[in-house]
Amino acid sequence: MSESNDISASLSGEERQEIAVRLSEMQTKFKNLPADATPLEKALTQLDISELMLALDLKEEAWNEARATFDTFIKNEQWQHAVEACNVMYQTEQPASIVALGHGVWLAVTYPIEADTSIAVLNHIVDETPADSDGAAVAAMAGYYIADIRSTDENHDSMTFLAKTILGNVAKRHSNVQTQKEMDAWLFKLELKDPEVFLPRLSLVVSSIVEDNWWFDKDDLRSRLPVN
Repeated sequence: MSESNDISASLSGEERQEIAVRLSEMQTKFKNLPADATPLEKALTQLDISELMLALDLKEEAWNEARATFDTFIKNEQWQHAVEACNVMYQTEQPASIVALGHGVWLAVTYPIEADTSIAVLNHIVDETPADSDGAAVAAMAGYYIADIRSTDENHDSMTFLAKTILGNVAKRHSNVQTQKEMDAWLFKLELKDPEVFLPRLSLVVSSIVEDNWWFDKDDLRSRLPVN
């Protein structure tokens, strides 16, 4: 069962009704946007609509709304929102949902977006890969690395704890790692201690997911990276 199914199944009738009302309100808001509303303003409203549709298990509709926002977010360098749109698309379980996940992970690692969003999409990679897959280990380690370097002072402990828990679960299912000594040996064996080694490996994982179905020019996007 997908995350969206879990959310929908856990909703009470009253909660579903409340979300349905919010969805109707957001759809009305979108229809009544002023004529001079920017594409970005429209896309932000559509993203809200897609998230509400996903919560109601309206998967195809949620995909369509989220996909309609993606190119606008990329054009306007709204990387956080672009990854959020990918996260919605992945959870809709449509034919290209796995491709959307690959895009979301690429953006989440390439650009300095919020740590919790990055961890979420990287954890989807973990969920998509077999228990003995090195790809899951690479994704989990990337999540821990991002949590450590991007978290704010206020949420650093909670974000790194979450990412470390995911990494520990992957190590346990991959090689039955139980102790810190075994964890250290596992990280060394799989070459997961150096980001200059494991991040390029993550790139290979993403490339295997997306194949030739890229929705943007990666070189162009790399050229727009913020200068430190």
